[in-house]
Amino acid sequence: MKQYLLFDLDGTLTDPKEGICTCVQYALSAMGIEEPDLDKLEPFIGPPLKGSFQEFYHMSEEQAQAAVEKYRERFQDKGVFENKIYPGIPEMLQALNSKGMFLGVASSKPTVFVKQILEHFQIARYFKVVVGSELDGTRVNKDEVVAEALKQLFGDKPVEPDQVYMIGDRRFDTEGAKAQGVESVGVTYGYGSMEELKESKTDYIVRSVEELQKFLLRGTEEARKLTPSQRIWQLALPFLLFILMRNLAVNMMNMLFEFVGTSVKGWPFLFVRDETGTLVGYTGNAVTIMSMVGFAAGAISIGKIARRVIGRAKEENRLLHIKGEPKADYVLLAVVTVGAVPGLNLLLELLGIPELSATYQAVQESQYSAVFLLGFISYSLVTPIAEELLFRGIIYNCLRRSMKPGASFVISAAFFGMYHGNSVQGIYAFAIGLLLAYAYEYFGCFWVPVAIHMAANALAYSLSNTGIATSAVFVSWPVCILFLVLAGGGFYLLNRHKKLF
Repeated sequence: MKQYLLFDLDGTLTDPKEGICTCVQYALSAMGIEEPDLDKLEPFIGPPLKGSFQEFYHMSEEQAQAAVEKYRERFQDKGVFENKIYPGIPEMLQALNSKGMFLGVASSKPTVFVKQILEHFQIARYFKVVVGSELDGTRVNKDEVVAEALKQLFGDKPVEPDQVYMIGDRRFDTEGAKAQGVESVGVTYGYGSMEELKESKTDYIVRSVEELQKFLLRGTEEARKLTPSQRIWQLALPFLLFILMRNLAVNMMNMLFEFVGTSVKGWPFLFVRDETGTLVGYTGNAVTIMSMVGFAAGAISIGKIARRVIGRAKEENRLLHIKGEPKADYVLLAVVTVGAVPGLNLLLELLGIPELSATYQAVQESQYSAVFLLGFISYSLVTPIAEELLFRGIIYNCLRRSMKPGASFVISAAFFGMYHGNSVQGIYAFAIGLLLAYAYEYFGCFWVPVAIHMAANALAYSLSNTGIATSAVFVSWPVCILFLVLAGGGFYLLNRHKKLF
């Protein structure tokens, strides 16, 4: 939530079509140009008037100035009142004002007319500053208007661009905001299209006054208060259910395999036998199948809870991601993943940490004793989906509703690390857990951390199975540093595009 909000007037607070287009029609007629279709004059809504006459009707500067004067001749008496306020605007302004936000108007329309319109619709009281162009032709560009509005809004205090939104319906509003280093919010219910706003790289886009209000007020909603015990139970119930059902399924599979192994002969793919053919254990393939079934059962057991929590989070965050992230951000996330997975594994290996954990060595031996395809499906597909449903889908989203992103990242990642049960995987899982939570928050889509988790597991599993991960050339400090720098550089560029901290 930001405290300082600058609104465009035409196409954002009010619908000025009739007044503006009729006055443009009047001015064109005075210049010897007849234009009976008011719809064709909609491009005049938003940008500076003089430039529009020059652009759309190829007038010289002198002719355009004369047309502006004829326009104002009719506008000041009639056109200014041929206007409609968008439904829901007064209620939205009242809600924003009640939350202590500082509101301003930054319009390319002359200030005198802006104030007149705001008074006419009885919404002037909500705005701390009202800035427009001047009748003498100065301060017509939107960046100049925004600059003056910021100056008046902050007064003697330093301007805080990261606390400001510029809200408008045209690319000119976005361009004016960018010129002053503030984020822009585009509205498509005005006279700018979704395509125009996307092309101008508007930071956020909403489609209605209702969505705009929800976006600007997000984080201020009165959430249902939960007691500490309720919050703990909210996290503990799905976790315990997941672990219980996973272990139950593994034990049932163990019983099934034991029955089959003692009832039939052979099946070396699954069973280890002594010289007499007696069952003495299971192969890595059997253990992997048990693990896969266990994770699937755990995922199914919390599926209903996860769908509800993920769906609620998606709806709450939808307004932050209407525009969608550029493809370049997905590429950077892939670069971070490709750098982080080998880099972290190599760092742990070079520090000798795996040798300190017998539990980890047993887990590793089990994971890599199955045939490659079976192990790959288990650890790169089934396991990531199940774990993401629990740790990002439920635990992270529940934490996110009661605390800031940074704290949610750390706590959910700590849960993820401790869940693995040994120091080596715990350290690695904590670091990867931070990345997964960050990716979820950044892109607003649950399937992004799922894809990253799958890719990370697939990469680690493939490197280990092919022997690359144990080669002397690969396991070296230069290679480790190279991958970590790749991950760090990718993360730096990604966070520059959208700062979450």
